[in-house]
Amino acid sequence: MTIEEKLTILTDAAKYDVACTSSGADRSGGRLGKTMAAGCCHSFSADGRCVTLLKVLLTNVCCYDCQYCVNRTSNDLPRAMFTPRELAELTIDFYRRNYIEGLFLSSAVVRNPDYTAELMIKALSILREEYEFSGYIHAKAIPGADPLLTARLGQLADRLSVNIELPSSKSLALLAPDKKKDDIFRPMAQIQSGILEAQEDRKKFRHAPSFAPAGQSTQMIVGATEETDYHILKLSEGMYQKYALKRVFFSAYVPVGANPLLPSPVDFKPPLLREHRLYQSDWLLRYYHFQADEILSPDRPTLNPQLDPKCNWAMGHLEFFPVEVNQADYQTLLRVPGIGPVGARRIIAARRWRSLDEQALKKLGIVLKRAQYFITCSGKMTPALRLRPESVLRALTALEAPALAPQYEQLSLFPA
Repeated sequence: MTIEEKLTILTDAAKYDVACTSSGADRSGGRLGKTMAAGCCHSFSADGRCVTLLKVLLTNVCCYDCQYCVNRTSNDLPRAMFTPRELAELTIDFYRRNYIEGLFLSSAVVRNPDYTAELMIKALSILREEYEFSGYIHAKAIPGADPLLTARLGQLADRLSVNIELPSSKSLALLAPDKKKDDIFRPMAQIQSGILEAQEDRKKFRHAPSFAPAGQSTQMIVGATEETDYHILKLSEGMYQKYALKRVFFSAYVPVGANPLLPSPVDFKPPLLREHRLYQSDWLLRYYHFQADEILSPDRPTLNPQLDPKCNWAMGHLEFFPVEVNQADYQTLLRVPGIGPVGARRIIAARRWRSLDEQALKKLGIVLKRAQYFITCSGKMTPALRLRPESVLRALTALEAPALAPQYEQLSLFPA
């Protein structure tokens, strides 16, 4: 099998791993340097730069039989595997052609976790030590691998991720019996500890080695099992607090085979809108200082598909509004729909010099079509604004409607 054939198979297999910022780049180039649509992704380095990465699996040969995974051992599909040197040289060739700035490396589990981790370490060692490659590398830590191997991987990579895959132990035992919850959370804790230790060492010694300086992330599949949005958000919140994750990625389940334990692939539509709402809620957890119990509750376990989570929270807490923009503090401004962290900081800075009105807020980039229902400027609201809860809800829902997938209905020629 040629390098190009391996690349075709292993970049396509990597498209199901969404624990990076985006994918879908398509560039023209030479025969070997040609990048496929699933072959490149974009992520952010430790210093905040957006970088283009080669997104690829080391191998799709797997000894596990996870029912939700396209690479499961029982699935009949073309298999391929890079040698560590082939992968390192391919990465360098792409880098020299200016197609990429780094590598996103994941892998199926071939033979056992230790053997797979050793192959990944060998590939990254060739890049870092032989080619002296200093570009961004995101690597997947293999659950169940020896802690010493995970530690070595963290010294070679800029970011590590350990995919939790399914939101509960029950689902994991049912669909991925080869994987154990402790095998997933143990390396998460080790990576967090390694990052903190490296940060302390850097304070004492200027040239102390770094350990995953861009942090760690994880991924969860949404829609394959019966866990609610509330369960998923509570789990995400717990991992942020306990393991200091940079980000939790959500992946709408895509059927990769017929299985009675999974949703039927017949007429199944990946829950893309649910995935989108979860990302919006995750944003509220990370940047808006919301708690999961404020967004959802055991009595309301499902996100509103017609309204973004922040507006939905505001409609459920109208006693909190209206907010006076010329007096409210930063945390209060963050609760207002249409005002984000940047907008809140701009408001606080601008009002030191003048009293703010609607025109001033527009110049500051505030989304007034949402915020106008929840704020006052010097005690005044927008004139002729309908402030009944039903009217506000209709207006906010109408703002969301164009972005939602249209719902078509087959009309009948005969009355019911």
